This record gives sequence, C-alpha cells and structure tokens, in this order.
Amino acid sequence: MIKKTFIAIILARGGSKGIKNKNLKIINKKPLIYWSFLSCLKSRMISETWISSDSNKILNYAKKNKINLIKRPKKFAKDNSSSESAWLHAIKFIENKGKKIDYVVGIQPTSPIRAKNDLDKAVNLFIIKKFDSLFSSSVINDFNIWEKNSKTLEANYNFKKRKPRQQINENFLENGSFYIFNSNGFKKEKCRLFGKIGTYIQSKIYSFQLDDMDDFFILSSIFKGLKK
Repeated sequence: MIKKTFIAIILARGGSKGIKNKNLKIINKKPLIYWSFLSCLKSRMISETWISSDSNKILNYAKKNKINLIKRPKKFAKDNSSSESAWLHAIKFIENKGKKIDYVVGIQPTSPIRAKNDLDKAVNLFIIKKFDSLFSSSVINDFNIWEKNSKTLEANYNFKKRKPRQQINENFLENGSFYIFNSNGFKKEKCRLFGKIGTYIQSKIYSFQLDDMDDFFILSSIFKGLKK
C-alpha cells in the first residue's frame, strides 16, 4: 500500500486589524505562531510543515524553527483575501518544488492551544472514516442567537417554548483550529470543506482563537491553567 502524504500548511499574514503583528505577539513566553509550529513538528502523521506569509519577519522566525517557507503574494494577503486562495497558491508552490501532496492539514495559528496528539488523532480519524474533508470543532448544546435586522431582532430558537438544555440537540462549533482536506478535491472545489465531511471534536479549552485583546487574556489564563 502506497503511503499517503499529509502536508501541514500554516497561513500567517503579517497584517492584522485587531492586534498589530498578531502572529508574532508573545503569549506564554513565545510568539503566537510558535505554538502551531510545535504541534506540527511533534506530529508523527505530518510529513512536512510549510508556512505561507507575506511578512519577512514571520518567515524569518519560521526559518529559525526549521519550517519550510512560502512567500505569499500581496494579492493573497489582503484583509478580504480568502484562506482558500492562499492554500491554493501554497499547494501549487509546493508541487512546483516536485513535492507530492495527497492531503493538506490546514493550520490556523490564531488557535494556539491544542492537546497533545490532536493532529495525529484527527489524521487517523480522517483515514479510518475515509473523509474527503474535516474540520476541528467543539460541542455546544445550548446556544440562543439573535440576529438584528433593519427593524427587529429575530431568534434562532422558539423563545416562547424554551427547551431545557438537556433536550437541545448536540451541535458542533467549527472552531478554526485546523482543517484536513484531500488536495485534488480542494483544487477542484476551491473550498476547504467538500465531499464526505467529518469533524474532530476538541475540548472547549482548545477552541479559543486570538482575535482581540479579550481573547489574549483568556488564552493567557488557559496556558497558565494548563501548566498547573
């Protein structure tokens, strides 16, 4: 049986509106992006780890950590640029180097905390279940969301017949920590989720992303708690 290759591609832009130089912001005594490097390099299932960035500072830091580099063109690193466009560019770049990519493990460094072996367990689940794509998630049982329209507020639930938490169906929150997808299928669909879709469930404490300073304090507290 021919072994399939799983290549990690980390997307890390230099610009950020919420927090300046977010991917290099120090959290738990290391730059934010370090924690995603660590997860990938410790994985037994990931063959190689690449980073795509428009920032020379990020690329230089990645080089010191023995991560393969992709200089991302500015047109794929704008505020409105999709992750899909950056992953497509990265896949083409790696393949032009003569590398084989069967599956991509798409890492988002804004989620720095992952349990030991999370990536390997997710890859094994992906293989066993024969998924085409997979997203990391956390379970939510109770969420009441209101959407503001032009004149009124509308709920996603019947607030006149509010159910006890125990009677609410289990839902999965796409937490953005990582994705796994078939490379050829992704190039065809140009979307990270397609075909037979699965999810790898993480604990809530591994599901926080760094988007603003409130998140920074939450993640710092989680790191301290995990140390204890």
